[in-house]
Amino acid sequence: MTGVYRSNPQTWKQMESLVREGRVVELRRRLCSRMTFGTAGLRAEMGAGFACINDLTVIQSTQGMYKYLAKYVPDLKTRGLVVGFDTRAQTSSGCTSERLARLTAAVMFCKDVPVYLFSTYVPTPFVVYWHNGAQISSPHDKEILRCIEESSEPWPESWNEDLVESSLLRRDPLEDVSRWYMEELNTICFHRELNAMSPLKFVHSSFHGVGHNYVQRAFQQFGFPPPIPVPEQKDPDPDFSTVRCPNPEEGESVLELSLRLAEREEARIVVATDPDADRLAVAEQNDNCGWKVFTGNELAALLGWWMLFNWKEAHPDPADTERVYMLATTVSSKILKAFACIEGFHFEETLPGFKWIGNRIHELKKTGKEVIFSFEESIGFLCGNMVLDKDGVSTAAVVAEMAAYLHTKNLSLKQQLINIYEIYGYHISRTCYVICNDPPTIHKIFSRLRNFGGPSVYPESCGDYCITHIRDVTTGYDSSQPDKKCVLPLSRNSQMVTFTFQNGIVATLRTSGTEPKIKCYTEFCAAPGERDISSLEEDLRKVTAALVEEFLEPDKNNLLRRSV
Repeated sequence: MTGVYRSNPQTWKQMESLVREGRVVELRRRLCSRMTFGTAGLRAEMGAGFACINDLTVIQSTQGMYKYLAKYVPDLKTRGLVVGFDTRAQTSSGCTSERLARLTAAVMFCKDVPVYLFSTYVPTPFVVYWHNGAQISSPHDKEILRCIEESSEPWPESWNEDLVESSLLRRDPLEDVSRWYMEELNTICFHRELNAMSPLKFVHSSFHGVGHNYVQRAFQQFGFPPPIPVPEQKDPDPDFSTVRCPNPEEGESVLELSLRLAEREEARIVVATDPDADRLAVAEQNDNCGWKVFTGNELAALLGWWMLFNWKEAHPDPADTERVYMLATTVSSKILKAFACIEGFHFEETLPGFKWIGNRIHELKKTGKEVIFSFEESIGFLCGNMVLDKDGVSTAAVVAEMAAYLHTKNLSLKQQLINIYEIYGYHISRTCYVICNDPPTIHKIFSRLRNFGGPSVYPESCGDYCITHIRDVTTGYDSSQPDKKCVLPLSRNSQMVTFTFQNGIVATLRTSGTEPKIKCYTEFCAAPGERDISSLEEDLRKVTAALVEEFLEPDKNNLLRRSV
């Protein structure tokens, strides 16, 4: 290990410091476990140790990937591999996204595999994952992990970053992919002439990430002038110096610079992409009422309506609707299901993570179906199917077009959201979580739920509210199915139980794939015509509180409560 870590002096110093300070627990955390595939690939903090992202673990992961691909893809040495990177970095470990990308390429060059290495940072949607364009899912993930474990010793040339400059196997796909991407945007742009005449102005923040240039071009492709950039946040900055948290999902507090700029420029809409530009937050200035920052579920209601509206305009024959699909992860709003019940298209749920959505889109396309919209509640959206991943760049342009169209009807985004709820039923959601750093406690909590009223007897009520159905994707049980078996795939590596209540509330308790959290997602799915919003919100608040207190028992289990 000494020789390995000394290939990067910064990570070696980190380990030396931890040893010198006697930080045994931290050393055990970093050295006695490895990264695993979560809802979105191999994810971890940058730093020293096998559980972190660093030069060594990226080399090991790439060597394992090569070993698996060499068996699975016969034409690997002619097909090649695509490698992209963003702008994140950690000074203390010497890790930068670009350096890690170059080391990834070096490993492949060692084995005579062509690499399409982007010459500059790009949004995540520009990078194809598996040969079908979607993220890796089971069983590939498990097999790749096994190959990584068998490839822990770096090959002699794996550290040779200079191969990137000298290898004849290097290709730069930037120009071609950028052109293809912008051309593909035409498939989800429906009103270019109207866009060009719109008086609306837009502000965009790229949150110190990769999104600025690409969102500018996407708006122009849609016929808009480029959005007004937030100057302090438009250029890459791995320290994210102007925000306390580089996550636009955090709402108005992290959008402060964007909102103030929009007020000065009299721009009505703010769009904010996260640092790798695959997620999107949207805020709208309401007349004399401040700002409305839309949740992921609210924005999905608007985007789902918009994509369906334009599909129906282009396909007036009702029979065409039979091949239309919309998808959402199971912890997201059921609003698309409400659309489908009234409009006659198909809606499907997937497990959490866009890897499941992307792979399902691929399967449906092979049978002649068309997925026109997909989303996850954590502000991840895909309009159409031009890429098989969430895409903040294209969604930003789609939101602008939708806002421009609604403006011609004297409607704001917020007003149209209310119209949607009036037709399809109000869908009001809440999210909270508890922090638990003790895995045995998490296991105990979910074991108790599965044996609540006796062996293998789940709860029949929570607080004053009756539970009608329970789905447990960890065990494969679903009380709503005739055979009591889940339609969704088993997910044995995580805990996830969904409760459907008699009053229309759907609630899910789920462990996070990357953090020591138990998340609680609740939504009131009201029938069309129910308009007593305050009553719906109060019932939702009570059910959410009862779920946390009765099922998770925070005080007894020493859990830290958090709301979102």
